[in-house]
Parts: sequence; C-alpha cells; structure tokens
Amino acid sequence: MTSKGAGTSFSRKNYRLSTEPEKSKVTGIVNSRLLNDYLHCVFTSADGNQPAAAYRKHLTFQNLQEHLDRLLAEKSGSEDSRDQVAEGRLGPSTVVLDHTSGFEGLLLVDDDLLGVIGHSNFGSIRATTCVYKGKWIYEVLISSQGLMQIGWCTLNCKFNQEEGVGDTPDSYAYDGNRVRKWNVTTTNYGKSWAAGDIVSCLIDLDEGTIAFCLNGMSLGTAFDNITRGAGMAYFPAISLSFKESVAFNFGSRPLRYPVEGYCPLQDPPAADLVKAHKLLGYLKNVIHIGIDVTEGKLVEKDTSMWQLQGEPTVLITLAHIFNYFSPLLCKVYLVEDVLMTFLLSILERGGAVESHPLIQQLLDLMWLLMEEYEVHECLKQLLMSLLRAYRFSPIIPDLGLQIHYLRLTIAVLKHEKSRKYLLSNVLFDVLRSVVFFYIKSPLRVEEAGLQELIPTTWWPNRFTKEGKENKEVKEESAEERLRRRAYERGCQRLKKRIEVVEGLQVQILKLLLNNKDRGGGEASRYIFLNKFRKFLQENASNRGNLTVLCPPEYMVCFLHRLIAALRFFWDGHKAKSPATVSSEEAYVPPQLFYNGKVDYFDLQRLGGLLSHLKKTLKDDLAAKANVLIDPAELQAVTMDDLDEDEESATSAAQSQRPSAALAIGGALARPGWLSSPTLGRANRFLSTAAVSLMNPRRPLGALEKIKVRTLSVEQRTEEDIEGSHGNEGLLLGKPPEEPDQPITENSLLEVLDGIIMMYNLSVHQQLGKMVGVSDDVNEYAMALKDTEEKISRCPKRRRDIHEELLKSQKVFSEKLNHLSRRLAWINVTIYSKEKMQDIYWLLRVCIRTIEHGDRIGSLFAFMPEFYLSVAMNSYSALKNYFSPVNSMEELPGYEETLMRLAAILAKHFADSRIVGTDIRDSLMQALASYVCYPHSLRAVERIPEEQRISMMKNLLAPYEQRPWAQTNWILVRLWRGCGFGYRYTRLPHLLKTKPEDASLPSLQKPCPSTLLQRHMADLLSSDRDLAPSFLNSVLNQLNWAFSEFIGMIQEIQQAAERLERNFVDSRQLKVCATCFDLSVSLLRVLEMTVTLAPEIFLDWNRPSSELLLRRLAQLLNQVLNRVTAERNLFDRVVNLRLPGLESVDHYPILVAVTGILVRLLVDTDAQGVERATAVLLADPCFQLRSIQYLLGHAEPSALAATAPATEKRHFSLHTYTDYISTEELVKVDKMLNHLSEESKQAAATTLPTSEEDLCPICYAHPISAIFRPCSHKSCKACINQHLMNNKDCFFCKATITGVDDFIKPASS
Repeated sequence: MTSKGAGTSFSRKNYRLSTEPEKSKVTGIVNSRLLNDYLHCVFTSADGNQPAAAYRKHLTFQNLQEHLDRLLAEKSGSEDSRDQVAEGRLGPSTVVLDHTSGFEGLLLVDDDLLGVIGHSNFGSIRATTCVYKGKWIYEVLISSQGLMQIGWCTLNCKFNQEEGVGDTPDSYAYDGNRVRKWNVTTTNYGKSWAAGDIVSCLIDLDEGTIAFCLNGMSLGTAFDNITRGAGMAYFPAISLSFKESVAFNFGSRPLRYPVEGYCPLQDPPAADLVKAHKLLGYLKNVIHIGIDVTEGKLVEKDTSMWQLQGEPTVLITLAHIFNYFSPLLCKVYLVEDVLMTFLLSILERGGAVESHPLIQQLLDLMWLLMEEYEVHECLKQLLMSLLRAYRFSPIIPDLGLQIHYLRLTIAVLKHEKSRKYLLSNVLFDVLRSVVFFYIKSPLRVEEAGLQELIPTTWWPNRFTKEGKENKEVKEESAEERLRRRAYERGCQRLKKRIEVVEGLQVQILKLLLNNKDRGGGEASRYIFLNKFRKFLQENASNRGNLTVLCPPEYMVCFLHRLIAALRFFWDGHKAKSPATVSSEEAYVPPQLFYNGKVDYFDLQRLGGLLSHLKKTLKDDLAAKANVLIDPAELQAVTMDDLDEDEESATSAAQSQRPSAALAIGGALARPGWLSSPTLGRANRFLSTAAVSLMNPRRPLGALEKIKVRTLSVEQRTEEDIEGSHGNEGLLLGKPPEEPDQPITENSLLEVLDGIIMMYNLSVHQQLGKMVGVSDDVNEYAMALKDTEEKISRCPKRRRDIHEELLKSQKVFSEKLNHLSRRLAWINVTIYSKEKMQDIYWLLRVCIRTIEHGDRIGSLFAFMPEFYLSVAMNSYSALKNYFSPVNSMEELPGYEETLMRLAAILAKHFADSRIVGTDIRDSLMQALASYVCYPHSLRAVERIPEEQRISMMKNLLAPYEQRPWAQTNWILVRLWRGCGFGYRYTRLPHLLKTKPEDASLPSLQKPCPSTLLQRHMADLLSSDRDLAPSFLNSVLNQLNWAFSEFIGMIQEIQQAAERLERNFVDSRQLKVCATCFDLSVSLLRVLEMTVTLAPEIFLDWNRPSSELLLRRLAQLLNQVLNRVTAERNLFDRVVNLRLPGLESVDHYPILVAVTGILVRLLVDTDAQGVERATAVLLADPCFQLRSIQYLLGHAEPSALAATAPATEKRHFSLHTYTDYISTEELVKVDKMLNHLSEESKQAAATTLPTSEEDLCPICYAHPISAIFRPCSHKSCKACINQHLMNNKDCFFCKATITGVDDFIKPASS
C-alpha cells in the first residue's frame, strides 16, 4: 500500500514507531535544533501557551511519544464537571430502543436499535433509559410523514393496537401528521412535518414542561404541570402506524439542533472528543508549518495546496499523530463531530472541488498510516454521516446545505482507493446511497424561502365547465400576463438553484461510472454495474417487502441523473470512436435478452417463462444466434422443490435467531429503506402477537432464494462485460439481422437496460402521482373563480353572505399561493423540459429496441415484457403528465416517433410471440387510447398500408376466446362521428354533470378514420369466411350483453320496489352499466358493418347472408321491444337515476338501432330494401309500435285523447336536434312510412297457416327446410342457427349431412 504523494513513496509495512537509534539517521536531513522547534510548534499544550525556549524540554522523535501522552492527558477546564450530568437518569449509558420488553404490536427494528418501522395497525416502542429530573432532549429523524405520535411515557403506560403514546394518562406526544398534541385528549399544536424533518423532544422535569422543536424551530411548550414525584420517570417513546418509519438520536451522534441547558439522553464521549480535537489541531499544525531545510528555519505554508512531498520528518510526525488518532476515527460521534466538520471547513472557501487537493492528500495519509479495518470503518461512518446530513437538511432558498454535503461527497469519491472500497462494500450494501440523488420537495414553502424566490404567484384560470383548460377563451388580461411572467421568472430562478444540485449529483455518478481507474483492481464502473444490478433485483423481486424497496420518489431523481451521466459517457465514446452509434440513436441489442449475460431475475418475458423459452426455442438459438443451452439448465424445477427450498430456508433462519427477533434480511444484508435514514436493513422483527405470526410458513423476505442462472452478478469481471480478443462479452450471439456497426461500450448498454427497468419498477407510477398537485391547483382555481363570480352577483343587502364569500375567497387564494409555489418546485424537479426530454429519449430507446428485437423472428419472445410497458407508459406520461408545462409536439422527431409507436402497437397487440395476457391487454388498451386522439390516430393512418390492413384483420377476428371489449371499443372509436346521431362527446342527459376526468379517452371529440373504415370494408367484402365468423361473434356477444343487462335491471327494479329500506350493491350497478355500454358499442359496430359492407347482409348469393340478416332482425326487434314498451322495466330503472347507472338512457341505444334500420331500409338499393323489409316483418317479434316510439308517436287509441301530454312524456328523436340532423330525421320518417305500408300489405296478403305447416321449433315461420339423411323439417332460420354450433338433428340426433329447400306438395 503506497501513498499517492508527489514525492517518495513510503511503504507502511517497513515503517515502525520505535525509539531505536536508527531514527536519528532518517532525520539526518533536519538538524536537532530545527527538529525541536518544529515539534514544539506542532505539539502545542492545551492552553496554547508555549514556554520560553530556554525552559522547553528538548524534543526528538525518541521522546515525542512520551510528550504526546502527557499533552493528551492534560485536562481542560470544561472536562472537570462532565460526570455530574448522569444524575437524573436511569438505565444503560448507551441508549437504544427496548426491543426485549418495551414494545407493543409488530415492529421492524434496525440493527443499531435506533431505527423502527411500523408493521401493524399502531405499534409502540420505548427507549431503554428514563429520566426523573433535569432537562433532557432527544431527536427523531422523520423518514415518512404519516401517522405517528412521538414523545414521552412512563413505565405504567399500557399500550395496545388502538392506543399509543399520548393516549394514556402519563404519556405525552406530538403528531405532525394531524398537527396535534396528545395527552388522553387532543388539541391543535405545532406544524405539519414531512419526510426529511427532524423533531426535537424536550422535557424539563424541574419545571414540569414538555416542548417540541421542528428542524430547530421551537413549536412552543406543549404540556406543563406534567406528573412528577416518586416513581415517575419518563422514557422516550413512539407509536406509529403501518409502514411509517423514523430513526432516533439519543446522543450517539452529535445532535443536529442542540438546545442550551438540555442534555442528550446519552452522554457524548467527552474524553475522546477532547483528544480528537487536540490531535486534529496537531494535524492542522503539520499542514500549516513547513520546514525550509536550506535556510534552516520554519515557514508558514498555504494549507489548501499542501502536499506530503516525501519529507521523512513530516511523515514520522504524522505517524505519531495517527497512532493516537486512528482508533478515535472509528467512532461514529467523532467522525461526524471532528472529521466531517474539518473536511467541510476545507471546502467552505468555495471554488471547484478540484481546487481543494488537501482532502485527497488526507485520504492518502489515512490509507497509508491507518490500519485497513480502521480506514474502512472511518470511511463508512463518514459517508453515513454525510448521507444523513444531506437527507435531513432543511430546504433553504439557495440549497446551500445540500450543496455543501454533496461537494464533500464528491471530494471523498474522487479518491480512487476510497471510491472503490465504498462502492464495493458501502454505497449499495450498507447505505441507501440513492438518497444522494434525491431532492426533497418542501411541504412548508415559507421555511424553504419560496416566498422570497417566487414573490408573485400565478395559476391558469381559463377553464370550461368540464374543468378542462379552455384555449379558445379571450386573451389573458395585461395584469394576468404580468403576473404570469413574474411567476415564470421566479420559477427560472428556482430552476437555476436546483440545477446546481443536480449537476453535483451527476458528478457523483460520473465518478462511479469511471472505467479508466484500473489501478489496484477493477474499474469503478464494473463494481457499480454489479451493485446496480443487485439493487434492481431487490426492487423487482420484493414488491411486497417494504424494507427493501427503494421509494419511488428517489427512483425518479436517480433515473434522471443516471440518464445524464450515461449520455455523457456514451457521447464521449462516440467522440473517440466515430463509427459507433450516438446516444440519440441508442438502443439495447436483442442478444442481451437471450445470451444469459445479463440477469433479468424472474421478470416475465414476452414469450413466457425463460425456462420454457430455452426448451422450445433452443434450436432457433443455436441456428440464428449460435447460442447453445447447457442441458443441465433445462432441468425444470418443480413447485414442490421450490416449496421445500423455501421452508428449509425459513427454518434455518429461525434456528439461528431467537423467535422474538426474526431475520428479514437473511443471507443478503441489504439497506432497509424506510426506517433509519442511512443505516442498513431492518432485521429484527418484534411482535407481541402469537408465535405463529413470528414463524410464518413462508419467510417474510425471499431474499435468500434468488437462484443464480448462467453467471452470478457478483462474479462478473470487466472482460465478461466488455469482451476481449474475439470474446464479445455482453453482445455474444449476435443474430444475422443485427447490423455490424458497433453501438457503444457494452457496460453502457447494461446501464441503459437498467434505467429502462427502473422506469418500469416505480418511476412511471410516481410521475402519475405527482400530477395530483397540478390537479389541486386547477380545482382551487375553479373554486376561486366560482367564488368571485358569486361575490359579484351577491346582493348588497346580504352582508352576511358577502362576508362568508370573502372568507372563502381568502382561504382559496392562500391555498393557491401555497400550491402554486409548491407546484413550481415540482415542475422544476419532476416535470421540467429537460426531464421531459429524458423520458422522450427513453421512449425512443424502447421503440428502437423493440424494432430491432422484432426483426429476429421467434427470438423476439426472449425480450422482457417491461420494454413494451415502458414504451407505452412513457408515451402516456409525456402526453398526460408533462403537458400542462411542456408540450409534446415541440419535441424533435415527435411525428415520426408517434408513427413508429403506432406501428408497434398495431403489429404486436395480436402478435403470437407474445403470450402474457396482461401485456396483450396493455397493448390493446394503448391502441384503444391511441385512436381516441386526432394526432395519434393520424399516426396510425401513416403506418405502412400492409401493417394497417393486418391490424384491421386482427381486429376483425372472431370475438370468441379472446378479450373482445377493447377490440370493439377500437372499432367504435374509428366509427364515432359517422354513425346515426353519433357525433356526441358526452351523452345529452349527462351534459349538466361534471365528468370525473375530462382528459379520459372516452370523453374526446369524435375523430373517425375513413381510411381504416375503407380497409375494414375491403376485408369484409373480399374475405368470404372472415365476415360471417366476425358478425356471428358480434351478434352472439350482443345477445349475451343485452340479456345480462335486462336480467340485472329486473333485480334492481325488484330491490327498489321492496318496502323495507335496502341498498343495491354498487358493483352490481357497475356491471349493469357496463353490459349496457357493451350492448350500445356492439350495435354501433353492426351499424358500421351494415354501412360499410351492406352486401354481407343483403347479397343472398353469399351463403350466410340471409341467416345473418335474420339474426340481426331478431336481435334488433328484441332490443326495441324491451326499450320502447310503455311504462316498462327499462323506463322505470332509467327514472330511478341511480348512481352508477348514469350512462343508461334511451338515447344511446335507440339511435344505434335506428342507424342500422335506416341503413337497411332507406339507404340501400330497391332489392336490398325489399329483402330487409321482408326479413324484419317476418320476425315474430316485430312490432310497428316500437318504430313509432322513436318519433314520439303514442299508440293510436291514446293519441286523440292525450296528444299534448304524450308529446311531453314520450321519448322522441325530434327533441335531439343538436345531435341528429334534419336529413337523418327525414330518413326515419321515410322508414316509418315504408314499414307502415309494408306491414299493412303483409297483413292483408298473409294466408292463414295450419299448425302442421309451422316450424316445430319456433312456431313463427312456415317449414322451409328438410334435413339429410333423416328427413326431419324446420324453418331455414332455425336450422341455420342450430348448425352454427351443432351438427346433430334436433329430433333424432343423427348427424346432418345436408339441408335442402322444402316445398309443400300441392296435393296436400
């Protein structure tokens, strides 16, 4: 191990502290007088006074140790009274949480017994030490802002799952979630807390008061006259609900916000502190004082540029200092109070981190002069203290505190040896280092200084009644424009400050991704890659284990910083190797998905499970990619084996620990995310419940069982990743379809793959969650606008109302001021233009990756599902989450990207290589959403014609055996705007109600696609097999959906008519409304088909046309009869106006049926009209009254008597002139007249038929078909419908081989 000083290297192994004579030889460079002066200048006494030179003891390296012992033993005045503090306190000197008996409920406690996570309804725990007199303080670091009660309790307090600290007589608590204080009763107190805050709990047992501080700001006295006296001693205690988490500081670290006169519960290590400060002083003296050998005198040096320069005198002096200093630097308190403070002071002078090489020199010294285990412990504690300080620093306007801690983190990580040690053992293993990339959002904007930064607030207030921003309204006023511009300037100021922090965070990642530091082992990037993969594995494999999951708000920030660092290295490599691909064209090559070099854990592939794919596609792998699967890998693991593995792992874990502290971490010691802010796993499971809870059949965390596949993540080297000498590394098994052009360094491809996985794990979900603040601003803005309108309309005589309205206005304005500043912060940190470009870049990477994967045929099945998910979700995020601030249309290549994504959705929603039902549903839903918006629908129309036709063919596949509702919805959207009375966005009767979300796809304006309609018409007309199978399936589903709907409304009506009070299940109402909506959409698809390809029903040269027309007529008559009958079931349920059945109304279903009838009976040729009329009238269910109902005609008997009343009461298409054109109404009149005439003629010409001549199945039509070979008879309609599903005769069950026309002989 050698120093990195500029001069001579000194090996530690041959260096010893001793008093042997050889020492003088080493120091021969410096004469004894100069050495004596130097040592006296470095090692000053405690009072700082140097005795006169004549009285000073002559110092050499032989007697220096003795002199140093004497100096360190000197006591300063402040030390003498340290021991009196312990009075007033009972319990162990090291204060921790009482995990043996002082808890209630289920809790997870960290290894250091200072962090805790709630694991039950309301768990409570107290500390091991109590106080009975004096003034005491402890701090609580809030890791989550939920329901918690923090304070003090006595030993007599008995807690349970409902009552915690503050709910019993002798316990007192502060709750920043509900902003209240608790002592049996509760009152308002304090401020709301947020994750990242520090609560100080103070108790004064001399005065009998309890107070609390939040981030050092006093909240005032919470309780006075607390119970004191004999037997009354108070323990620090907390009660917290499920998933909430905190970490305590009783004094094991320096208090962040000490209060004068109050002592921490745990004494600081006073003697060690004094020693450490003295030794630090000596170290500073060494840095400050130089020896000029030529002049023979001491000189002052510039400390910032100090270097060791291989001077033996200085080195031996430092070795003496570190001999005493090293053991002290392993202690948490001293690292934070002495070392970290000193290092921060070096950086306080400003300038770039590079301009402070002293920190690098000090780290060199530590590695040279301290034992290895001491350096390791010191660095670990230093990074933990830095992370804790960064996370729990309050937000101030210039973010100075965060910048300060990040700069020191960068300085430490710049040191190569320290960086590699921290990467290998600390950053991902012990610390939650992702916290370094997070910028917390301030909950209290006043304290964060946002009022000064953004003095003028603004919010959009141009809204329509539906809550959507209305861009067609009048231009904004001059005053509004000034406010908006002032607000935007404030946002820009904030953005500049946050960008400084983001730049430092990216710098940290650039250090971790350095692949040139190969001195002394593997480069940092390859250590980082392996740790990063492990981090992803934990977050992918432990969705239910909260202690391991990285919170999504951290993931969002980490993702953006990682993208910035990745693109920096990617483009840097491109500059060196121009033949490679630029980051703008980045993609992940498909061989990564099947060559086993990158572990995707148990994540689902497009083609199913990896083990299944390896078996079924092993020949393709060998032929296309030259990848051979090891036969041993194909051995299937049965479920029983897995069960046995799990249970044996559980029993092993339990046998090693007492039952009260069950390990959750197991074999992998990983950081717990929720409790202690920096420290590792929460691995003690405390429970006051039954033993069965503590010995679950399945282990609480399945971390031990991760099965290693081809190559363990931890075992991979640089060569395995980058490849060398013909070994392609990660790119092994390149398929012939892939271009030969090199992409970039292989390691960067794996980072890119990890970034896409991160987006899928939790980033998308978090992006959607944070939009809530923007929604809140819009709601309050609408409420404020509404209130201001009411104030302007309020009569002057009603001063009481006027005053109330003014109060409301003030509340809304204050809330909007607060929210608009908070929104500015969120828009800068999450929804800024740069963040949008990152997500857009990810979308394009996924699109290119999918396109490359698609070309390799069957091997596409190996691609993980999350690539398709991220492509769909990132587009959704860009469209829905970023849009208020930045427009997606401004992004470069937006139109082309939209078209390429449309091509992916169109091709893969019915791709046989994709087997997962969830991902297929997601693709279908994405396509359905795509066709609802004009710009994305045009993108679908721009994809190659062959792909469009293929998509339409897949949409027209029979509905059986597949989820058909989304397919039907897509076809309906392509038709909406063309159908009869089908130009509405919202149903007429719902216009007065506010929609839940006006941006929903279903509430978009109609945008039909005539191009895709034309493809559909061509397919149905040309493919003689496609049309009957598709239409029969649509008719079957319509029959089912409408029958279900009628059955449900019967039940609802019966429940409503009962005399006793009753409730209809809301789920039943929802299913009922869904069946109605499905019936309407299926009718619209039939209308579309009849319009685009009427010959399918009316050209009876086609074998199935007549049957389809009869089935259609039968269903239309059924629907009409049910919906139009006088005072019927449908009417009664619609009039109930039940919540959940809002969409159920006469209009949508009747106009859909009317559209089909008009198309068949008016808008077709004479022969078609004749056939359609004959079939419709021949159906036994046909009633002319149902057609008359459409135009509001009452039955003839009632018409004369109650004409005026019936016009009001009856449904009539004439009342919907905004939705139905005059031309359409004329066609309905024409249809009614035609049917009236035809039904009269039919009634006049119909001869009475004997019962023997009627079909024995339906008794509605004459016998017209005879079966072969059994010669039984029925009407054509019955036998054709029967033969669709069954080939056996109705009567004798013989197999029917043919059906002939039956004509009754004249003789009979």
